[in-house]
Amino acid sequence: MLIVDGADHVEERLIAEVEELCPQLSHNLAWAKGRSLEGAMALAAELDRRAVAHSEPALRSLADSVRLVSLPTPRDDEHFQQHRRVAKALVKAFQLNSLIVEQKVRCDLERFTYGWAALQACTHFVPKKFSAAMNASLVGHRTAEHRISAAKAALRLQFREENDRRKQREADRTEAVERQAAPILEVIPDHHLVVARLSENEMKSPKLKEIIGPLKDVVNVALPLVQAPALYEARNTLLFEFPYASEVVDFALADLVGRETVHLRPLLIVGEPGGGKSRFARRLGEVLGVAVWRSDASRSDSASFGGTDRRWYSAEPCHAFLAIAQARIANPLVLVDEIEKAATRSDNGRLWDVLLAFLEAETSSRYPDPALQTNLDLSQVSYVATANRLDPLPGPIRDRFRVVSFPKPTSKDLDALLPAVLTDLARERGLDQSWVTPLDGIEHEAVARNWAGGSVRRLRRVVEAVLRERDIHASRN
Repeated sequence: MLIVDGADHVEERLIAEVEELCPQLSHNLAWAKGRSLEGAMALAAELDRRAVAHSEPALRSLADSVRLVSLPTPRDDEHFQQHRRVAKALVKAFQLNSLIVEQKVRCDLERFTYGWAALQACTHFVPKKFSAAMNASLVGHRTAEHRISAAKAALRLQFREENDRRKQREADRTEAVERQAAPILEVIPDHHLVVARLSENEMKSPKLKEIIGPLKDVVNVALPLVQAPALYEARNTLLFEFPYASEVVDFALADLVGRETVHLRPLLIVGEPGGGKSRFARRLGEVLGVAVWRSDASRSDSASFGGTDRRWYSAEPCHAFLAIAQARIANPLVLVDEIEKAATRSDNGRLWDVLLAFLEAETSSRYPDPALQTNLDLSQVSYVATANRLDPLPGPIRDRFRVVSFPKPTSKDLDALLPAVLTDLARERGLDQSWVTPLDGIEHEAVARNWAGGSVRRLRRVVEAVLRERDIHASRN
């Protein structure tokens, strides 16, 4: 796609990457000087040989990339096998990545991938002077132009029909108002939701006024739903901070594919202590742009999490509504930390039992809050829980969560983790990241010597100790 957009640095980047993996490779040097087709094919063949001999899949990918940027538009069978090989690699890559890129990028990649696959049968109408890569995009567009036109026509027809129905509804509503002298019904904007509705008489109730207090600004108000960000940007941000948990990142974000607003189905992250589960859950919400409300399961029960009855002096709405009121959005993320440590006694009701009503779409959209004594629409609230193990959790809770295992990093992940750790520590100190320079060789060695993988919390403590020593040394000098 860089080639199609007219980028002129693609070949230089490939040469640099080959040099990084195969220093002073004569085939790479020859291609760098001449940029001939013969040189490119020779380099690709040598990279394939080395990929097999040294078991390095990255070299095979680079070989296919060299072919892609070098092959001409096919006019005969001379390079048939080379074109076919690139086509197979493109199709496989597209199938693996199509669900984790934003829609615009996915459409562009699909056009290019299948345009390349069909190129050999379509050479009679593509420009002869263009490369295979440039013509692949053209062919891909031609293969879908009638479907695109049909889709546009269907959308126009749907828009006209919806517009006609809207006009009819407005006319019917106007007629009803004029006939009955009734007030016009409220119009809720797109991507908004009224979570709590109370009558004027209820709002004036002395007991309810004490409970609502600062919450009154989110009652009878259409609250915005935070829209989903570009998923590839969110994925890159999370992978930068959690490079060892790529499967968890993709598992969590896959739930947002095709959604306009942020809403995750209940997600349970299970892993050993210290691996960064809670921090991942918090950062997931922050990266998606929604507020995160944390509830400690070991200190929560049915009464506190699900809300306290209005008859009690300490009456309080449920945690999900408090999260909505604090953020003033209808789709915050509620983090239930260490859910397996919730109390098992039923004096005040078990947290596990009350959670069931929040995790089901049918009941969460009509949750009867005991303090406000009205049904709340909590259907757009996302719930993420963490646990060190699954053992104590009852079956109904496990059934309602999507469960994913969170790994611990190893010493091989140190270099990938350090930038995120330094960034996080700088944020906690209130410093710009540019003020915290990367660790030098001695500091890096000290960290590696004292952290052999495992707990990210321990890694943070080790890095903090190294930074303190750096600050002390700087002040002495």
